[in-house]
Amino acid sequence: MSMPGRAQRRGTFQTTLGGHSYSFADLRDLLAKATPLRSGDVLAGVAAESAAERVAAQTVLADVPLAHFLDEAVVPYEDDDVTRLIMDSHDAEAFAPVRSLTVGGFRDWLLSWEADTAALTALAPGLTPEMVAATSKLMRVGDLVAVARKTRVVTALRTTIGLEGRLATRLQPNHPTDDAVGITASLVDGLLHGAGDAVVGINPATDRPSTVRALLELVDDARRRLDAPIQSCVLTHVTTTLELLEQGAPVDLVFQSVAGTQAANRGFGVTLDQLREAHAAASELHRGTVGDNVTYFETGQGSALSADAHHGVDEQTLEARAYAVCRAFDPLLVNTVVGFIGPEYLYDGKQILRAGLEDHLCGKLLGVPMGVDVCYTNHAEADADDTDTLLLTLGAAGCGFVITVPGGDDIMLNYQSLSFQDVLQVRQTLGLRPAPEFEAWLGSVGLLDDAGRVPQLVPEPIRALMA
Repeated sequence: MSMPGRAQRRGTFQTTLGGHSYSFADLRDLLAKATPLRSGDVLAGVAAESAAERVAAQTVLADVPLAHFLDEAVVPYEDDDVTRLIMDSHDAEAFAPVRSLTVGGFRDWLLSWEADTAALTALAPGLTPEMVAATSKLMRVGDLVAVARKTRVVTALRTTIGLEGRLATRLQPNHPTDDAVGITASLVDGLLHGAGDAVVGINPATDRPSTVRALLELVDDARRRLDAPIQSCVLTHVTTTLELLEQGAPVDLVFQSVAGTQAANRGFGVTLDQLREAHAAASELHRGTVGDNVTYFETGQGSALSADAHHGVDEQTLEARAYAVCRAFDPLLVNTVVGFIGPEYLYDGKQILRAGLEDHLCGKLLGVPMGVDVCYTNHAEADADDTDTLLLTLGAAGCGFVITVPGGDDIMLNYQSLSFQDVLQVRQTLGLRPAPEFEAWLGSVGLLDDAGRVPQLVPEPIRALMA
């Protein structure tokens, strides 16, 4: 195996296993071959050719020093602003407690009693995405849940997200024509089921600034009429949000889809400088009541590959790199839309399950407030049993929030997600509660009883909104 050298030095990794010799050209190749099987890596031509080669790669990867990831970049520093962000913002002092560990040793440490919540919080600025991605590749599902459960990232605007024993929800009242009545009906449906404490987030059918502004005003009017501690977001492009901020629109959260390479972000039409500008503009509004986190990012394994911007890096490592972009802008919310891109990237329920748990863990280890859109497209080899399994494991793992839509079927984006009822069920099963500020409001308007149950009848404040 090659030894770490000066920055950007690459070397071959080799091993013999079961009488066969295996060679991996560089760290990028080793990480890709060590990744549990997923269709996107096969499509990209970077996956291991056999289970034996995958085991060999994982065996070699376990012995790579964590410090090596500071010497060899999977995407060249001089070519990529995400790599430069990762390397230039690395906190050597925070990294010091684990600097002497290998990837395998780091996995063992993460599972130990020593790695408690306080230690993991202090460590986050010292970890790079490639370090945490590598370590997750050596973990089973139970490991991913166990480590994520004791890793906590807390953020706030009008509600506090990420507290222990809490599971928040994004209420997603999408409509295929952005119809105000249809969106309001879905909004009321969600509130009646105790959803919306993470955000009321609308995917607009059009990016026209006038339409986006009307949707922002619709939700903000409902918030003020109900005196509800919710934050709203219309998931438009950051440049549209910047325009609306200049106009004085009621923008709570700046949204943007991001990825793990400069070229992939260019495909989204966004730069780091634009994100800095929007973050600064939204922060100046001071619209929060209990916190000041004002950005919301969505990511997903396969986004860089779909944009032909993956640089030969496996999709899970690139997904972790996207969290470095998110981390730089102090987000309130980040979520992976884990099965949304399609079976070309995550083929079936098993691959979606593992990807969702990997993303959740890697984001939290990096200090990012992670949620998950537990979802799949209609042409994937997945069904509601798979989403139930992922939701339950995420609840056990301390996930910050999940996305919910009426009936679990998004009629605008044409994919399957979680229903409002699904989250009620998992909260009851695992003893989880909504965000504290939202929980208090639900109780005050009769939407939650002392046992944490939603009522069967519509309370008067909600009836007034429906009038």
